[in-house]
Amino acid sequence: MKTIRPTSFPKDPFIDTTAVVAQAIKAARTQAGLRLADAALLARVSLQTLVDVEAGKPGVSLGKVLQIADAIGVSFFAIPSSRREQIRHQLAHLNEGTE
Repeated sequence: MKTIRPTSFPKDPFIDTTAVVAQAIKAARTQAGLRLADAALLARVSLQTLVDVEAGKPGVSLGKVLQIADAIGVSFFAIPSSRREQIRHQLAHLNEGTE
């Protein structure tokens, strides 16, 4: 059986591209030791949908992305843009030492 190599979460928690979402989803999956097929089953999506999400393809519906994220343990938060930098700084500080 192929070994799952854990990948890292994005250093910056600000999500501004599909590539950042893809990195977070893949990191959660690989750190949990889940193969693509197993994670797709867990999330109740097709293997191709998960592959597309991890590739950062923008055509996957937001609902499917949230379904996958919830199934594998990724959380997204919405905050006012006026507080973005303050929250980014606080989250970066909280993440120090966890990697």
